[in-house]
Amino acid sequence: MLQNSQMKGRARTLAAHAILITYTIIALFPVIVIVINSFKTRNAIFRSPLSPPNSETFSLVGYETVWNQGDFVLYFQNSLIVTIMSLALVLLFGAMAAFALSEYRFRGNSLMGLYLALGIMIPIRLGTVSILQIMVASGLVNTLTALILVYTAQGLPLAVFILSEFMRGISDDLKNAGRIDGLSEYRIFGRLVLPLIRPALATVAVFTMIPIWNDLWFPLILAPAEETKTVTLGAQIFIGQFVTNWNAVLSSLSLAIVPVLILYLIFSKQLIRGITSGAVK
Repeated sequence: MLQNSQMKGRARTLAAHAILITYTIIALFPVIVIVINSFKTRNAIFRSPLSPPNSETFSLVGYETVWNQGDFVLYFQNSLIVTIMSLALVLLFGAMAAFALSEYRFRGNSLMGLYLALGIMIPIRLGTVSILQIMVASGLVNTLTALILVYTAQGLPLAVFILSEFMRGISDDLKNAGRIDGLSEYRIFGRLVLPLIRPALATVAVFTMIPIWNDLWFPLILAPAEETKTVTLGAQIFIGQFVTNWNAVLSSLSLAIVPVLILYLIFSKQLIRGITSGAVK
């Protein structure tokens, strides 16, 4: 019986990994098309978009244009600062709120959880006008702080929802043993709870980073100045009303993909564990 159970568990794990690999390949196909076309001439992009570059179609004109026009080093720096700071705040405050909701029972606990979950169902972009008015009144327009605050508020509902579910699965005996040993609630949270939910933290980090890095709406509304442009907004300088420099657009998008892929490679193992943990019990 034990061997059968173990074999079934391994089969489910392999099936879950196979499904994730399949979806990854499907998701990466557009990325591969963008990257290979960034190394081709303009004519080759339209004539044979699915063919890899050869000696006749290979060209670096797109990357040369990106390097010479616009300050893409500054754009990358702005995007990294906004993304990293937003992720740190989302994970910190999201984990703290999730711990409070999952660990303590108080009046209004369910209503508070429901209120936070509404942020998943109601897009934050519906409040763009009000957000812009608040930032203007606070003097935060054309600052990276405005983007960090908005993205933190945008990512918190999903973070609380995911992390609270994982925290409810942690044994109460472990936390009570820590309290008996004299650990404070902060140390229980930092030393006992957080290490056990690393897969969930990686999952939240990946799914929070991608919308932030790729967002065009809020950088265009809140921080359109040259010194605060992000990579996605900076790439728009190559898109005109009548003429679009596709070589430069594809090259800038290819460069913007690199940080997302690096983050995925770093957190891939924890991400798969976080996604499949409920399916392989």
